[in-house]
This record gives sequence, C-alpha cells and structure tokens, in this order.
Amino acid sequence: MKELKMLYLYPDMLELYGDYGNIQVLKYRLEKRGFNCIIDKYSIGDEKPDFKSYDIIFAGGGADNEQSILSEDLIKYKEDIKEAENEGVFFLLICGAYQLFGKYYKGVEGNIIPGLEIFPYYTEAIADRKKRCIGNIVLNVNLNGQETKVIGFENHGGQTYDIPTPFGKVLFGNGNKFGDTEEGFFKENVIATYLHGPLLSKNPEVTDYIIKHCLDRKYQEDIVLEPLNDEFENLCRKQLLDRFLNIDK
Repeated sequence: MKELKMLYLYPDMLELYGDYGNIQVLKYRLEKRGFNCIIDKYSIGDEKPDFKSYDIIFAGGGADNEQSILSEDLIKYKEDIKEAENEGVFFLLICGAYQLFGKYYKGVEGNIIPGLEIFPYYTEAIADRKKRCIGNIVLNVNLNGQETKVIGFENHGGQTYDIPTPFGKVLFGNGNKFGDTEEGFFKENVIATYLHGPLLSKNPEVTDYIIKHCLDRKYQEDIVLEPLNDEFENLCRKQLLDRFLNIDK
C-alpha cells in the first residue's frame, strides 16, 4: 500500500485557529483513496527527527513568545531542514511558522527573532499592537497551471517583505502586508501562508495538490487521484465566495 509520512512540528505550541485541522484533512483525503498516512510529532526535548525521511513537514501558527522559544530549537536543525527542502520534502507552513522560515522576525519592541533563513523574506511587526491584518481572505492561486480561489482567515501584526514567489494574488483581505496585492510564499514543494481556518478544510484543491505532488515524488509516477465527493465543501466555498467577492462560482 502506498503511503505518505508526515511530521508535525511543535503541536503543543504552534496550533492557533485550528491549524491541526490541516493534518486531519490530509489524512482523511489520503485514506479515502486507499493510501496510508503516518503522522509523527516533534516538540522541544524530543529526539532529533530525520527530516529527509518525511514526505510532508507541517508547522502551524504561534504568537511572538512561542516563536522566540522555538527559534532557538529550530535553528539547531537549520542545515538538516534546508537539505530536506532542497531534496523536495513538502513544507506546509502557517503564519508563525511561515515567518520563522524567513530571515528574521522583528517584534514591536525592536527585538529580533532569528529565522532559519531557508527562504529570503523577512517580517517586521508594526508599532501599534492593536493594528492587525485580521479577517477573511481570498486568493487567486495557480496550481500546476490551473487557477483556483483559496479561502482562509488571517490574523497577523507582522508585515512580510521581499517575497520572490507569492502563494497567490489577493482578491479580498490584506495579504503579506496591509492592503497588499500578494500573499504567502510558494515553491513547487512549499506553501507558506498566513491563512488559518484551517486552510485545507476550505480548499480541497490545495490539499490534493500537496498529496499528488508528494505521491508523484515518492513513487516516481504520475498518479491520478480518485475524485472525492466534495459537494458539501464546494457548497460552502460558493457561499463564502459569493459573500466575499459578490460573484457566482
């Protein structure tokens, strides 16, 4: 039986706004198609993971305090994580984790939380703690040449700069910065984004992109995923898109 192996980083500290739901959705859509799913977790004090042995590495959102603590732990594995990413392991990074994989995060007081420097962007918080990019958000995203609308919820004070390849174009909401036209960071094997919600429960096409990419990489096949019944998800998406964009899709 074909399987995918996932590593969930810091589930005890990076789990804002239901981000664990992303793992649950991946597992559900894999198992509905007859694939096996193995989920390992890593937290501070655990044995060092073999990052390259995984197909998907996931990390969710956390506040500044959690990021400061986790930065010290993550940096110990910087070269191992960079090697895993270079070899094609898929990384799904939400909010705080998105920031940690950049150059640095500069807090409200001017304190610098070092990032892993895996990717070239950086994040700086604005001085007014009450001013945040918060609310529903819709992106237009291109996945393997197919455009799809991605729905989520953003809540971040940090403003992220120098994104070479954004995840999507903002149709509704803020994005990487207040009033930005772009959101997130994207590579073939990386989705880094501020979208909570959780992201994958609202966006089956994104979930299936990740699953297919990882299966194709692991088994060196062009695997055709069996369609699932997404009628309920699509009805929910239609209502949300109608509400946010005033369109009929």
